[in-house]
Amino acid sequence: MRYQGFLALALVAGFMVGPVAAQNDKKDDTKTTKEAEPAVKDEGPGLKSIRGKVCYGIGMSIGANFKSQGIDTDMECLMQGIRDALEGKKAAIPEEEIQAAMQAYQKQLEGKKRKVGEDYLADNKKKPGVKTTETGLQYKVLKEGKGPIPKKTDSITAHYKGTLIDGTEFDSSIKRGMPAKFPVNRVIPGWTEALQLMPVGSKWELVIPSDLAYGPQGTPGIPPHATLVFEVELISIDNAKE
Repeated sequence: MRYQGFLALALVAGFMVGPVAAQNDKKDDTKTTKEAEPAVKDEGPGLKSIRGKVCYGIGMSIGANFKSQGIDTDMECLMQGIRDALEGKKAAIPEEEIQAAMQAYQKQLEGKKRKVGEDYLADNKKKPGVKTTETGLQYKVLKEGKGPIPKKTDSITAHYKGTLIDGTEFDSSIKRGMPAKFPVNRVIPGWTEALQLMPVGSKWELVIPSDLAYGPQGTPGIPPHATLVFEVELISIDNAKE
């Protein structure tokens, strides 16, 4: 069976077993086969065996994948599917039904993720000092600058920190110890809009809805439909002609 969509979990367990690297030491020429054996040994049944460790590792990978996607797992059904496949049994459910269920569940998950972001935006909107633009972008002035305001065609230098709404940090120029430089019109729409409102010297907190960020596709480190929170300090306009 071949299943399409984000729920199609392709698990490829690649175990690369190679020879133990020899050191630049003449003593290595005298190593016995026993000394060159891998560190992992088969010490008994269950999790003590090599097979048990491998299966447990694959299970952890599946669990982590499901958790990251917010999949509410039915362990009994999951295990039945694994058992039936391993035993070569005919699928208990027609493939068309599985495909339809996956598509329907994907829509449910996307709806839940959007609602989490919408609820966060609704709550944040009520906080003192928070302003909301017509597009849905929210910002709060943490420090008011007195410099010029960038135009869409300008390039700027800024320090920033980006987090998900649960506080998970996915990027920070501050941690890297180097401010970022980029054209105003070459970033996500929420940033492009905010920068054209910020005077140089300002520090703002931005809350950016998913459709002004990475939308349903997401990006590495940022899941689909994610509302993002940034602290941005606009340091300078570098080249208005660029």
